Amino acid sequence: MRPRFVLITACLAVMVSSPAGSESPQPAVVQGTVKERLVLDEAFLKSLPTVTIDVTFETGQGKKSGRYTGVLVWALLARAQPIDEPGKNTSLKHTLMITGRDGYAVALALGEIDPHYEGKQIIIAYLGGEPSASMSSLRLIVPGDVHGGRSVRDIAKIELR
Repeated sequence: MRPRFVLITACLAVMVSSPAGSESPQPAVVQGTVKERLVLDEAFLKSLPTVTIDVTFETGQGKKSGRYTGVLVWALLARAQPIDEPGKNTSLKHTLMITGRDGYAVALALGEIDPHYEGKQIIIAYLGGEPSASMSSLRLIVPGDVHGGRSVRDIAKIELR
């Protein structure tokens, strides 16, 4: 009985000394089939041109509207330098997997954001929407989507495949 009591006491001590959420999360990253892995910290994001967009989309709680400021996903990829296979239009084979810290993930085709094709102004927002939004909680904003299902919150990584 005594070893169990010691183990429980030790666990409680750890829980009390480091409350959940007390550590700030690691910055999101851009990685995968790129020449340069990017860390999306505040200094890096502020070094890029900003875009502000207004969006309205359906949610489970009805229509939501917001104004978001951030950087174009295309600009991030330009800095990360995608690696393409040899051949014609091989960049169109790429997809982006955007994953939140909760594991929620969505995919985007590279042709959606490439200015030579659809050229959608998809951004990684660091301001807007909710009053609590901040650089530490990045959000994918996909203008033109009727439903907000691709609006990944609290992005952890963007992977080019």
